[in-house]
Amino acid sequence: MTARSAEIGGTLPVNRVLPTRQLRQIGAWCFLDHAGPARFESGEGMHVGAHPHTCLQTFTWMIEGDVLHRDSLGNEQLIRPGQVNLMTAGRGISHTEDSTDATDRLHAAQLWIALPAHMANADPAFTHYPDLPTWQQSGIDFTLLVGDFADHTSPVEVYSL
Repeated sequence: MTARSAEIGGTLPVNRVLPTRQLRQIGAWCFLDHAGPARFESGEGMHVGAHPHTCLQTFTWMIEGDVLHRDSLGNEQLIRPGQVNLMTAGRGISHTEDSTDATDRLHAAQLWIALPAHMANADPAFTHYPDLPTWQQSGIDFTLLVGDFADHTSPVEVYSL
């Protein structure tokens, strides 16, 4: 698959792997975005204005940098490297995302997950997960983002796998 490149928030390069004409989604994943890595000059940064979502979850995993999430439910949450923000849009939510003034590098992955039919019009929600299961095996560092693996269970609650 070949990613399409775009720029969001003024200066952040994003490579969108899904969807393509040939492949609309993989399971429940309807968008797969890789943002950055990007470096910002002083006073610059990512600024994504208010925009709506419905019928899906956005799963944001921060790799580098800090981003402030604000939404129409009144949530205001800083996401830092290694953490996950999960926004369940359901019948509708609007949000903004802004890098902090102290952030000069930004790198993240975002999955857009289609909600199953029985959840598509659910109440919107937002959950921040500051601590995910991590371990090292054979000299490799692992982080479990969602689901279960071996003796590890992620606390992130998605409705589609």
